Amino acid sequence: MTEYARLEVDGHVYELPILEGTEGERAIDISKLRAESSLITLDDGFGNTGSCASKITFIDGNDGILRYRGIPIETLAEHSSFVETAYLLIFGHLPTHDEREHFTELLTESSALHESMMKHFEAFPTNSHPMAIMSAMINSLSTHERPKIERGDDATLEIYAAKLISKIRTIAAASYKSSIGEPIIYPRPDLRYVDNFLHMMFSLPYKEYEASPEISHALNMFLVLHADHEQNCSTSTVRMVASGEANLYASCSAGVVALWGPKHGGANTEVVTMLQRMRREGLTPQELVNQVKDKSNNRRLMGFGHRIYRNFDPRSKILRKAAERLLNSMKIDDPLLGMAQELADIALNDDYFIERHLYPNVDFYSGVILRAIGIPLNMYTVMFTMGRTPGWIANWKEVHDNPGQKIYRPRQLYVGNPKSEWVPRHLR
Repeated sequence: MTEYARLEVDGHVYELPILEGTEGERAIDISKLRAESSLITLDDGFGNTGSCASKITFIDGNDGILRYRGIPIETLAEHSSFVETAYLLIFGHLPTHDEREHFTELLTESSALHESMMKHFEAFPTNSHPMAIMSAMINSLSTHERPKIERGDDATLEIYAAKLISKIRTIAAASYKSSIGEPIIYPRPDLRYVDNFLHMMFSLPYKEYEASPEISHALNMFLVLHADHEQNCSTSTVRMVASGEANLYASCSAGVVALWGPKHGGANTEVVTMLQRMRREGLTPQELVNQVKDKSNNRRLMGFGHRIYRNFDPRSKILRKAAERLLNSMKIDDPLLGMAQELADIALNDDYFIERHLYPNVDFYSGVILRAIGIPLNMYTVMFTMGRTPGWIANWKEVHDNPGQKIYRPRQLYVGNPKSEWVPRHLR
């Protein structure tokens, strides 16, 4: 039996169905409220608005739970890979041996860009931000691939999903090479996904780069943990663009632009920027912590706490182990990484941060890992883009496959001028 919430306005009572999700989450369905009452709800920033019903990712921020298609992120981190996780997100189940082999073959076959696309990189000014190049190049893929996917045609979607996931790492590496004026390195079909990306990032025509197992593992963990995170800014953007029946590449290109901002994908960049500022100012980690705790000071501790996770970020626990393993294996002498480790240890044992649930989040450890690998600061958000692409594709598919899908059209509360009279130019 359907349960209803009752809203009374001006003596009229409106019954709103209460829906319940798989994990017991409850939602008041207001989709017919405007038609029945001429009223809309106002929720600036969509902080309390469910924009869709989805089967892809579940988050419980209070208990620190993150699951992809029902599988805990901790299990995926231990047993899965980025490629397998991507398949899970997009198609809703873990691939069989044959399905995984086929998807891997598609990724390998799709890694190279059309040769005419290489000329596009030459047109961008040196020092162009890689995210700008990334968005433009993904959009330009539509002119070469022209993805035409019928509703429910998973075989065709698999082809284009593999093309995008594979080519996005090639575009990412080429964007970096182009931005620093180095020759673009072609992919190698004998390398796995992560190793192939690192090869294209760091190899030179006269010097081949080979990633250590620890570097490969850490970057694989980074991509798995960033693959999806429910209806965040960029994913919601992808769904909105997809609702207008834009193709897969165009929709994901819009996601890149949404991810670019410092409040979203740029958060891990802010962590390293904070560490750099500490070193310039000669601040020790303890001194920074003291400043943060001082209410008269406006200092912020970047990479700690999370808008969704009120207790702890489950991804940060996994990435912390990967970061520790990586740093121990590399034995690198980087003062910023030493400061980061000390900062995390202080905060994890300080009552001020424990009481406020300000634990190091995924952005903190991802910033540490990317710096240790040698990824430049302006590429951090590009790395986030690579990881998040499978989630964008899964959400695009969910919108695309819905036969009753309506174009997204949020309402607004107009607070501008009332009806005004036109004033002739000579009287203004």
